[in-house]
Formats: sequence, C-alpha cells, structure tokens
Amino acid sequence: MADKIKIAQYWGAGCGGCDVALLDIDASILDLHAIAEVVFWPIGFDGKLHELEQMPDKSITVAFYNGAIRNSENEHVAKVLREKSVIMISFGSCACFGGTPGLANVTNKEEVFQTVYKDTESTDNPEFVTPQTSVKVPEGELTLPEFYDTVKTLDEVVDVDYFMPGCPPTVDLIMVAVGAVLKHVKEGAPLPPKGTVIASDKTLCDECDRERVETDRRIDRIYQAYEIKADPKKCLLDQGIICIGPATRAGCGAMCPVANMPCRGCMGPTKAVMDHGGSMLSALASILNITDSESKLSEEQIIELMMQVKDPIGTFYAFTLPKSLLKRTVKERKRKG
Repeated sequence: MADKIKIAQYWGAGCGGCDVALLDIDASILDLHAIAEVVFWPIGFDGKLHELEQMPDKSITVAFYNGAIRNSENEHVAKVLREKSVIMISFGSCACFGGTPGLANVTNKEEVFQTVYKDTESTDNPEFVTPQTSVKVPEGELTLPEFYDTVKTLDEVVDVDYFMPGCPPTVDLIMVAVGAVLKHVKEGAPLPPKGTVIASDKTLCDECDRERVETDRRIDRIYQAYEIKADPKKCLLDQGIICIGPATRAGCGAMCPVANMPCRGCMGPTKAVMDHGGSMLSALASILNITDSESKLSEEQIIELMMQVKDPIGTFYAFTLPKSLLKRTVKERKRKG
C-alpha cells in the first residue's frame, strides 16, 4: 500500500452518476486498484467523516469532488478534502458549473420549503413543519445540514486545481486524469497547469459528424426534440432543434447528437465563451429569421418567434446557471422606512 497513490471521492449535491462513472472504467478498475488506494468514498464503503478529518493534511494524493454545494455539509466536506488532498479535482458538471441542482437558483430556500413542505398535494403538513438544523428530542439532539439559499460551484468555496466536466465525465477523461497523476507521482512528470479543464478546447460541433449548412444558415421555427423525427445525418440546429453544441466544450464524443438527441451543454462553455447561455442565445439568433429582418418585424412578431424557445433558463443554462453571469434570480429587498 505504501507505493500506491491515495484517492478520495465525495458526492455533494448531485445524482450520484459521477460516482458510478468511476466504475464504468470496467477492467481498467483493476489497473487503478494496482496503483491507487481509495481512502474515502462514502457511496462505496462505510467511511466516517471523523476518520477523514483525522487524516494528516496532504495525505490524500487526489480528491474527486462531484456535486454542487447545496448545504453546509457539502461545503464542510469540500474544505476538509481540500486540506487533506494535494490535488483537488472538480469532477462533473455539478461541481464545475452547478449542474442541474443549480437550476434551483431561479428560486430560494423559502420558496423551496413552501413548495415541498406545504403546497405539494402529496404533503399533509398543516403546521408547516420544516427541517431545522438542530432539534432537541428525549434521546438527545438531532442535527441536519443547513440548506443554503444559493447553489454554488466547488471553486466558489475551495481552491480547485483541475476541472473535469461532463454528466458524468467520460471514461476517457477519467483515465487521462488518473494517468496524469500517476505519471507525476511515479515518474516526476509535470502536471498540467493549475486550472486546466480536462477536456478538449474545441466546441462540440467540431467533433460532431453531422452535416451542417455552411452559408446562409436559417431556420423558420424551433422544434422540441420530440416534435419531429430528426434526420440522423443533418445538424440538429439546421432542423430547428436547439442543440447547445456551438457554445459547448468538446470531449464527450458528441454522444447525445450521435444518439439523435440535442446537446444540453453538460461539458460547459469553451474557454472563449464568457457566458454559456448568452453565447448560445447569440448563435441561435444568428440563424433564426430575426437578425436580418429585425427592422421589418414588429415587436410582437419577434416575441412570437422567441416564444418558441420553451423554458429559456432550462434550455440555455441547463448545467451552468450558478457559473453564469446571471448566477441566480435576485429578489428585490424591501427598503426600510
């Protein structure tokens, strides 16, 4: 065991798919076992938080943290893992950008609790009892993590060395990361520059084999993916289906378009993009019949065209709202006096 690197994996606010992704490396997991010892992995085995807290600082070679920061426990474990680990990797879309949990930033804690614990038809809670961080019972004190008003990304609470996007990260990306760490430990090979995104610098469109209209691209209307039978050879955007590929980083092998489904942006923006959703909205406007004829269209006609985009936040920021320029909706404060 002394020659093995030490690995930790933690599941924050997410679906658990990133944890399963580590098992998707199939037979390579035997190679991983030969060079690595997993010292903390709550979903994989019975590891206690206090045991992690008692480990020497920097005794863990690399920590893979998946999931967003939704509550105080997520944040606490992230900070402990940062102290105990030499390398901290933001693993998966939720940790990197907020992911699907980050869409909760369109609301707040008060409204979430109102919906879940009072307004939902399946809830019978006339006294509106909500989770408390501490409750006294005859047997002692029961505690729960504090539920935060805002969903955050991992790098908003701790220093992150590398980012590995994807929902979940692909097997190839996982092996690239593990291989780089192993070569560094065993052979002294230099690690990538801090802040490196372990994925391609190209856009998803660059690795998608679908045929695109290269000049005078125009679409007359927008379809939901289920509304038409898409041609598996033609670009989905050219068929009126919103695919976030033009604004999204490559590295997943364009798996969704290959399956005849539009990209939703789980790999996050390319390094040239300041705001993922804003970039894609601009790309869409350039091919929707608005730009050239905008001066000839009435405001009502433009609104009618844009209303074809169902759920704009969920479409353009499905995985990246907390990391966007928007970050969250803002509730106007009441002025005193």
